[in-house]
Amino acid sequence: MPTLKNKTIFITGATRGIGREIALRCARDGANIVVTGKTVEAHPELPGTIHSVAAEVVAAGGRALAIQLDVRNEVAIAQTVARAAAEFGGIDALINNASAIQLTNTQNTSMKHFDLMWGVNARATFACSQACIPHLKKAAQNGVAHILTLSPPLNFSAKWFQDHTAYTLSKYGMSICTIGLAAEFAADAQTKNIAVNSLWPRTLIATSAIAVNFPRELLDASRKPAIVADAAYAILTGSATTQDNKIATGNFYLDEEVLHDAGVRDFSIYSQTPGAKLFTDLFLD
Repeated sequence: MPTLKNKTIFITGATRGIGREIALRCARDGANIVVTGKTVEAHPELPGTIHSVAAEVVAAGGRALAIQLDVRNEVAIAQTVARAAAEFGGIDALINNASAIQLTNTQNTSMKHFDLMWGVNARATFACSQACIPHLKKAAQNGVAHILTLSPPLNFSAKWFQDHTAYTLSKYGMSICTIGLAAEFAADAQTKNIAVNSLWPRTLIATSAIAVNFPRELLDASRKPAIVADAAYAILTGSATTQDNKIATGNFYLDEEVLHDAGVRDFSIYSQTPGAKLFTDLFLD
């Protein structure tokens, strides 16, 4: 069976929610996890710090390196990537998970919030990918390296823009990075073994962002972050090649579809509230 043992996984926004769950799922294989995020001291409203997640990674069977990182700072990104590669001898996968959200229309979106979402979402995906490429090239010489971005399929229906154009632009920017990097890498012999894909949840996920910013009803209608983590793990370990042994790249995966293809049939285990009707996530019709 494919395994992530001794593979180095660099995760942005890993202090809580989906990032934390991916870290712990990979750690159970004995992976090296680079836990990055801004939170180093406990927050009064939000759970988790880079250090608490690093401790959980070690307890789960992995090795951990916790580094404070503001993904809007390209100098800090370069330094963090270099430190991680030096610590573990390379980087095998980058998970672009960090994200900022504000669902406001144009007149109610300040440029400060626009810049925050653009910087944390689209710009950081590009910058982190750029910084990791030299290390992913080396990893790809001995297998498949990965860039996996938590971003949606590109759905250009007007309804996904009319109420929150700024947020949609920033998330679609992440998705465009997936398309561009996948095509760029496939055309180069040195990077053709780097798989670049996006992953998005079919339903809302019970993250702190949902719990803090939205009505309780939406949290109850969500699935646990573990479903996205299990799908990410399946992509990193089992969906990198197709039946004709070609790299699967440039895809927009949905968590439920990935796990269904992996043999999962009972998704009730992922429900935040057993029996509750689930709420479909943004950007999906």
